[in-house]
Amino acid sequence: MKKSRGVKKGAGGKRSAAMPAIPDCKHFHGYKPCFPGTDCLEECVDPSPRGSEILMINLEAMGNVLVTTSMLPAIKRKFPVSTITWITLKNAYRLLENNPLVDEVVVWEPEAWLKLGARKFDLAMNIDKAKNSCAFIMSVNAAKKVGYGLDPRGVIVPLNKEAVYNYRLGLNDHLKFRVNRKPNNQLLTEAMGLKFDRDEYILNLSEEEKTFCNSYRKEKVFPGGTDGGRIVVGFNTGCSTLYPNKKMTLDQHTVLVNELSTDPRLRILLLGGPEDTERNEELARRLGDKVLNTPTTEGVRRGLCYINLCDIVVSGDSFGMHASIGLKKHMIVWFGLTCPQEIDLFDRGIRLIPEGLECAPCWKRDCPYNLECVQMIDLDAIVAEIKSYAEKYRR
Repeated sequence: MKKSRGVKKGAGGKRSAAMPAIPDCKHFHGYKPCFPGTDCLEECVDPSPRGSEILMINLEAMGNVLVTTSMLPAIKRKFPVSTITWITLKNAYRLLENNPLVDEVVVWEPEAWLKLGARKFDLAMNIDKAKNSCAFIMSVNAAKKVGYGLDPRGVIVPLNKEAVYNYRLGLNDHLKFRVNRKPNNQLLTEAMGLKFDRDEYILNLSEEEKTFCNSYRKEKVFPGGTDGGRIVVGFNTGCSTLYPNKKMTLDQHTVLVNELSTDPRLRILLLGGPEDTERNEELARRLGDKVLNTPTTEGVRRGLCYINLCDIVVSGDSFGMHASIGLKKHMIVWFGLTCPQEIDLFDRGIRLIPEGLECAPCWKRDCPYNLECVQMIDLDAIVAEIKSYAEKYRR
């Protein structure tokens, strides 16, 4: 006679429920069947072993989250069978949608701290040199911790020898501004003890978003449904309020668009987030039908769609720049207060650097020198690169 699973005899010969064998499978959560009509405790229909349990902690700016996605292939090369859980801020978690290498995205909030506190990880990686994330990794139950944490005095410290170089960059301006030549994607990958292979950002649109892009292109960008072989140029006009000097002046944007609008090969879009709404409205007022002002308040995923409409994007060092890199756009990026060597454009575009300006880079929020680096942006070089791209890649 076939024996029943999950039942054993107790004292006095009575039958009692046995503790079930919990499946080692990514799909199993212990709440309901992974597939309707199945019993996961009896038979796993689609086994997917969890392997090494890895926690990634990344609570910094949205652009930094996109840079960090470039580490994922290196993690999978080192831990091919693994389950990756990523905790990040509420404003950034949607950037990880449709990412095939991330198994679970957790939003930074008290409920998440409780859930993660009940788990055990093989490896915890804190990407950020910030006290909240550094404190959090120290509370995580993990066999190994890499990146950055807090010592008993509350001081941020590296947790592994590979993280020391990137740690020192934050403490030594000469090393960071003048000596280092490694881009951020390499710095972060190596700091986590992984092998760097210049993997790109992972940023994928959903099928719905791709459909939206196609419809918007036909209805708004090129009414009538034909582009006539024209190239779409996006101007990411602003930046976050944390470093407000990462953007051109309104006058510079106006000069550029007026110059480019005479070229029939080009269609010009204004891009930006909620903080850029008034700025873009003013530019649209100045420039009229020379530009299409895309919405700025529809959320980060729609913002990605508007960037995706473009063939080439002009931007400062901002989230819009990182999103454009992730969507594999040709880039023209100008630099002033930040470090150009830390940005990898993956051979798609050019970086404009203020030559001979001793105060740049500086990473200052307020400029004592009348924003000389902004005034030095080479507008002619921007126009020339756009026209060269149009000539080479015109459809």
